[in-house]
Amino acid sequence: MTHRDRFLTAFRGEQPDHIPGTEAGIDNRIIFEINKLTGGPENTGENFNDIFIHVINYLGLDAVNVQVSTGIKKLSENTVIDKFGREFVTTEHGAPLPSAARVSTMEELEGFDMVSLVADEDFTRIKETISAFGPEMGYCLVIMDPYKEGWQSLGGMENLLMSMMLDPELTTGIFRKTTDYLHKLIDVGFELGVDGFIMPGDYAMETGLLFSPDLYRKFLKPLHVELIDHVHGGGGLIAKHSDGDDWPLIDDWIEIGFDGFHPVQPQCMDIGEVKAHLKGKMSVWGNIDCRTLLVKGTTDEVRKNVRETIDIAGPGGGYIMTSSNSIHSNVKPENYMAMMETLREYGAY
Repeated sequence: MTHRDRFLTAFRGEQPDHIPGTEAGIDNRIIFEINKLTGGPENTGENFNDIFIHVINYLGLDAVNVQVSTGIKKLSENTVIDKFGREFVTTEHGAPLPSAARVSTMEELEGFDMVSLVADEDFTRIKETISAFGPEMGYCLVIMDPYKEGWQSLGGMENLLMSMMLDPELTTGIFRKTTDYLHKLIDVGFELGVDGFIMPGDYAMETGLLFSPDLYRKFLKPLHVELIDHVHGGGGLIAKHSDGDDWPLIDDWIEIGFDGFHPVQPQCMDIGEVKAHLKGKMSVWGNIDCRTLLVKGTTDEVRKNVRETIDIAGPGGGYIMTSSNSIHSNVKPENYMAMMETLREYGAY
């Protein structure tokens, strides 16, 4: 099987020749470190693509997942702004966080248009990736959930959560805007030749959902149905990413047709239980702990965990190995290399 065949077979819930591996994202620092450790191209400061290609090939990934650019520009030392006028504060500990509401009233919502600002340059990275790896690699476009795009537009998750309770008109309006934007990204993704989509947006903490299932079913479930139908109508597949304990929504996601669930956070969801529940309904992605194991563990501990996870989640197919979120900047490069080496050695059916 090619990498793409292997990835798509598992994405559909079926059994390929080998468990595929991919990642929702790999921090650039980790890419540069793995490149050095494996004797890749010298870093000239202008040859990131050459380094990226070397690292992905070394790791043996079966699919590459690329996020759409939103035209981030720096405003000050710790503040950036995207093309939609949304301001964010940058930190050393993760993605930028909204620092101000772009939309807070119906009047502001009226002039907020994301679709018209979609441009060719937003897709430069996925174009370069497809050109670099060719037809034997699997490709997913990473598109943010309408919920996540919504709270980023309203200036923070707390603002959206209050809006869901106190201002349903504004909530419905912002979700309409963000969903229309995602429809546009799906269209362009298919034009470029991607195989599927990953939709990040956390609906839960480790202790439970961020808001009630009833609010999900009122505001977001119908929009998910739209987006899933759009992807399936184009012949693609779509996986839902949500950290935390998502059990209260899993059956909703099965019902409406998500093809995969990522990342099965090990601190609050048991991958054996998830695999048993989703078998034949959705593919299962993830579960290799990137909070502690890949950051502080030894390579031997990583190898042991990877083998155990394969033994639990691998049988019957429908499992795609990834970390429990992403390969962020605090992950030990050696541990990620050990994770993927063990998958290649131990993951054959």
